[in-house]
Amino acid sequence: MKKQVQTDKAPKAIGPYSQAIIANGFVFCSGQIPIDPATGNLISGTIEDETRQVLKNLGAVLEAAGSSFDDVVKTTVFLQDM
Repeated sequence: MKKQVQTDKAPKAIGPYSQAIIANGFVFCSGQIPIDPATGNLISGTIEDETRQVLKNLGAVLEAAGSSFDDVVKTTVFLQDM
């Protein structure tokens, strides 16, 4: 059985997808960008500023799913420029 995860503490999904899905005891999070969910503004500063916001968003989604970063076993990071 699958369950959609939705929280107002992270940016709403822009397309036809969920912030996360819980399936077979696993939480699958959608990709995040550095948007402040309170203002809807894109954080554009240093890589550190953007990363902090992305991690806040992911933390909120994980919390809404009843999970935390302690339970994460895999991540994928896409960078525009190194």
